[in-house]
Amino acid sequence: MHEKIELPSGTTLDFSGPALVMAVINCTEDSFYSGSRNPTTKAALDRAFLAEENGAAIIDLGAESTRPGAAYIDADEEKRRLIPVIEGFRARSRLPVSVDTRKLEVACCALDAGADIINDISALEDSPGIATLCAERKAGLILMHKKGIPSTMQDKPFYDDVVAEVSNYLLAAAQQAEKAGVPREKIILDPGIGFGKRTEDNLDLIARFDAITALGYFTLMALSRKRFIGEITGRTTEDRLAGTITANAFALLKGAHMIRVHDTAEAVDLVKLFFALSRRC
Repeated sequence: MHEKIELPSGTTLDFSGPALVMAVINCTEDSFYSGSRNPTTKAALDRAFLAEENGAAIIDLGAESTRPGAAYIDADEEKRRLIPVIEGFRARSRLPVSVDTRKLEVACCALDAGADIINDISALEDSPGIATLCAERKAGLILMHKKGIPSTMQDKPFYDDVVAEVSNYLLAAAQQAEKAGVPREKIILDPGIGFGKRTEDNLDLIARFDAITALGYFTLMALSRKRFIGEITGRTTEDRLAGTITANAFALLKGAHMIRVHDTAEAVDLVKLFFALSRRC
């Protein structure tokens, strides 16, 4: 695969070196981590520019909370929250922008506003046309595994072999995207930590993440401050930074190409130290 990926805004994702840090910017009032909530355009832009200053390689903007128990919002409301932030950020920055949405209408408007990548937590199940859109617009596409929908996904999820099931699901979704015309190097796979999964499932997916990196696509680990960390450490959401860093280090050891985080500066330091040490092995 090509390691330097050209994106619609003219910017590039460079996978030829250390793993990339994706900064979570929630344009919401109800995301599961209170420290990540940005209810106004100004608040979201301030946080996005700070993340860029702190070394983020990509900004991930989302306007619909997908925490466990969350309900859908309509496309008009999602666009109202999201589009001014994309436009405001793009006016001052060339950093790659991904948009966390599962709606074709929102994805189209986001790309029009200057986004580069669609981060689809439904892996094309909600809007199969997102694959064709990304192919036509030469955008990147992140495909994530989840079981069920956010409002019910934590209602007794069960797997016989979570790593095999998630790997097979993601491979099928990636092949669907490729058939629609999305180049392999522009597809990124995310196992969906916390999305319809028990603590033991999340641990297995992180510990055996190399099974997903072996599928031959770029990969993303998104576990920042999630519930399983609290269940193991006893820490509240606000106190899960150390656990997040530890779990992300393990994901890097297993080949993650990108980590999605709330705490950009700390994640950038993790990546720098991890790869400095790796070169000594």
